[in-house]
Amino acid sequence: MSELINLTAADLAAKLASGEVSSVEATRAHLDRISAVDGELHAFLATDAERSLAAARSVDERRAAGEDLGALAGVPLAVKDVLVTTDMPSTSGSKMLEGYRSPYDATAVAKARAAGLVNIGKTNMDEFAMGSSTENSAYGPTFNQWNTERVPGGSGGGSAVAVGAFEAPLALGSDTGGSIRQPAALTGTVGAKPTYGGVSRYGAIALASSLDQIGPCARTVLDTALLHDVVVGHDRHDATSLDMQWPSMAEAARGGVDPSTLKGLRVGVVKQLMLDGAQAGVKSRFEEALALLETQGAEIVEIDAPHFEYAVAAYYLILPAEASSNLAKYDSVRFGLRVSPEGGGTVESVMSETRAAGFGAEVKRRIILGTYALSAGYYDAYYGSAQKVRTLIQRDFANAFDRVDVIASPTAPTTAWKIGTHDADPMQDYLNDATTIPANLAGIPGLSLPIGLAAEDGLPVGLQLMAPAFEDARLYRAGAAVESLIADRDGRAFWQQSPMFGAVNVEGGAR
Repeated sequence: MSELINLTAADLAAKLASGEVSSVEATRAHLDRISAVDGELHAFLATDAERSLAAARSVDERRAAGEDLGALAGVPLAVKDVLVTTDMPSTSGSKMLEGYRSPYDATAVAKARAAGLVNIGKTNMDEFAMGSSTENSAYGPTFNQWNTERVPGGSGGGSAVAVGAFEAPLALGSDTGGSIRQPAALTGTVGAKPTYGGVSRYGAIALASSLDQIGPCARTVLDTALLHDVVVGHDRHDATSLDMQWPSMAEAARGGVDPSTLKGLRVGVVKQLMLDGAQAGVKSRFEEALALLETQGAEIVEIDAPHFEYAVAAYYLILPAEASSNLAKYDSVRFGLRVSPEGGGTVESVMSETRAAGFGAEVKRRIILGTYALSAGYYDAYYGSAQKVRTLIQRDFANAFDRVDVIASPTAPTTAWKIGTHDADPMQDYLNDATTIPANLAGIPGLSLPIGLAAEDGLPVGLQLMAPAFEDARLYRAGAAVESLIADRDGRAFWQQSPMFGAVNVEGGAR
């Protein structure tokens, strides 16, 4: 197996820019990797080697012609199947959109293509991004590369595993309540949720429009920042897109490599995010990370955010309500699946049969909940009240950021659980997002990076950092410093500790 798959995106980009490696070689190496390991991991729903290699060849030709290319030109990219693309099917993990081909690219994908990145495949996800484990995909679950009996988190488990298993150096995901950050924590990778409106949602198959945000996934903080720089920015196609100039996230990450930049950083710890039911190994690693920060001169400040305890309840009224509205278009008439009753039927019966066949159990559950919350007589009591709680949570964040520069918490209260464990009780999945949901409700940026392995099961633990809106660069600077401290403590980068580092198949991983 080519050593190219073991390079960070930054290192691979440097080799591509110098001419030491071609994009065709890099792309072929990662496609070969997918062929070797994805049969067991199922991170990808679609690949098209011919199209990907053609795109890579085009980048090589442009470089040879002396064209000025982007910093990541020629680097392979995996794309969560929630983002529509013209070159591969876009299903959002649902039978409702099986085989759907979009006539246009999502803006984030279009920006990546313009920067010279090469799409090598669409990654698996919970259906319509509803889930925290990637078990709700209509096409079967994705398996955690650290232990294939465990979930990779969700809804973007496919993107997290793709980068964690060295199938791609970079990936795009979406984060509605933690769907980039929580899989990053469970797979030992890095993931960022940008400030709401920082990255265009145009071409992202909508779940909850006021919560959804597109963001980057990678194995290192710098790689994540490099991809963030590619996709950030205003888009006239997205009414919620912010029209502002963003600083370089990569420059911030490079500035944070020296842990001395942590001196004087005020780090808030919200007591409501230190969940009573959190796994002992998660708490232990989090406390060790805080201690490391203190050795570099960071100040740890306890924060009281009283309304955070209502975040999960508010989220699971707002999200289903918006999902109910967004998914109403899958009506068997305009596009998507159509199932007709035997012998024909009315529009209503065709719609009923189509939705029964096209939507999975979790999607149906949330549509029903959302439709009820929006119904006459209940709107103010449920959806309206949840939006009021959302405002209170935003105020809690504002008060906290008057006292601190960033807020730290465990990204997820547990490590990856065994596949099927939560089948009988979906609430366990919902509660696994308890620490990530507040950032989505407030629209602020969040970053997850690995800080070690839990003692009881040897699985990755993630640290979440949150900053005020528009201060995404602050997260990358602090995150890079923490990443450097963890590498110094362990004697090597965390991603190099993966059981799949240097391995050609998953048999080197834990079982």
